Amino acid sequence: MRFQMSQPRWMQRKFVSGLIVGVIAFSLGLTGCTPQRSSSKPGERVVKLAIWSNYLSPEILSEFHKKTGIRVLVSHYSSNEELLAKLQAGASGYDVVVPSDYMVFVMSQLGLLREIDSSKLSHLKSLDRKFLGKSFDPKNRFSVPYDWGTTGIAVNRKLYSGELQGWKDVFDKKPLEGRFSLLDDARETMGAALKALGFSLNSKNPAELDAAKKLLIRNRPHVKSFTSEPLMPLSQGESAVAHAYVSDAMQARQVTGGKVDYVIPVEGCTLWIDNLVIPSGSDHLAEAHEFINFLLEAKTNVSTELSVWVSPANQDALALLPVSIRSNRSMFPTDSMLAKCEMIQDLGETLSVWERIWTEVKAQVR
Repeated sequence: MRFQMSQPRWMQRKFVSGLIVGVIAFSLGLTGCTPQRSSSKPGERVVKLAIWSNYLSPEILSEFHKKTGIRVLVSHYSSNEELLAKLQAGASGYDVVVPSDYMVFVMSQLGLLREIDSSKLSHLKSLDRKFLGKSFDPKNRFSVPYDWGTTGIAVNRKLYSGELQGWKDVFDKKPLEGRFSLLDDARETMGAALKALGFSLNSKNPAELDAAKKLLIRNRPHVKSFTSEPLMPLSQGESAVAHAYVSDAMQARQVTGGKVDYVIPVEGCTLWIDNLVIPSGSDHLAEAHEFINFLLEAKTNVSTELSVWVSPANQDALALLPVSIRSNRSMFPTDSMLAKCEMIQDLGETLSVWERIWTEVKAQVR
C-alpha cells in the first residue's frame, strides 16, 4: 500500500535474469514485522495476514470472524522491499500478504508465492477487467487485484493558491521553492522527474536518466524534505505542496476540511495496484482463500475505500459508493487521464544506475 509508509532504504541489488534477489537490509527483528500479533489457540481456524499499516478496519476483521469463525492474526510492514526481505530471509507463517504490482512479479519469479485457486474465489468475476492480466502476472496465477490508485501532487490551498497542473509546475515555479516535498523513493521521485521531461517513468535510456538527474539536482536546494509520509506535513501546514500517494492526499483533505487538493499531473504519473497473494510458506490454504474471497466482496471493498481512500478493484462496489466519491476524479480518473499513467516495471540491471543517481541527488547540499 501507499498509506503512511515509512521511508524506504535503498541498497544495491543482485540480479538473476534481471530480477531482484537481494533487497534492503532491514532489521528482521522489528516488532511490527513479526508473523503475527497474537498466537492461535489449539484447533482454532486462523489466517495470518501481513498488510500495510492502517489498511483494514477492525470492523472488517470482526465481520470476517463472525461470518466464518476464522480469526485473522495481523502484522504490518512499511514497504514492498521490507516484505520481500522478510520472505527471502525465510519468514514463515504468512497466509495472505498484499504487495504492489511490480513486487508480485519479483516474488513469483523467486518462487515465493503459491498459485491461487480461482475456483474458490466466487467474487473474482466482479473484478474490473482493466486490472486483470497485467504484465506483472499476465494470467493472474499468483495474484488478484484488491485496490488501486495513483501517485501525484497534493496541494494545501491555504498555503498555495497558484496554478498547478503537473510536475513541471512543481519543479519550475519559483513561489514553491523551499515549500514542496518529494517522496523518499527513488522509483517514484525519479519517475516524476522523467515524466516532467516527457519521458517514461520506467526509462532505461542513459540520456533521459541523466536529464532527470540534472532536474532533481537543480531542484535539490528547493526541496523542503524527502518523505514518504506527507500526510502530517500537509495537514499541519508544514508543506504547501507534496509529492504524494492519493490515499495520503485524500486523508489530508479530510483532516483539513477540504483545504488539500489532489492533482493527477497532466504529464501522467504512477498507477499502482495492490494485490492479494498467498506466500509459498502458507499453512492455512483453505482459510487464505476464504479470506481473499471475503476481501474481494463488494461490501468489503467499499469499507476499505471509505476508511483508507483507495479505489476498489471490484466494479460492483462502485454502485455502493456515494455519488460524491464515484464522481471524484482524484479517486476515479477518466480513461484519458489514466492513459498517461504508467505502472512501475522491473528495471533489471538498470536499477543500479537509478540507485547511483538517487544517491547523488540525495547527497546534494540543500
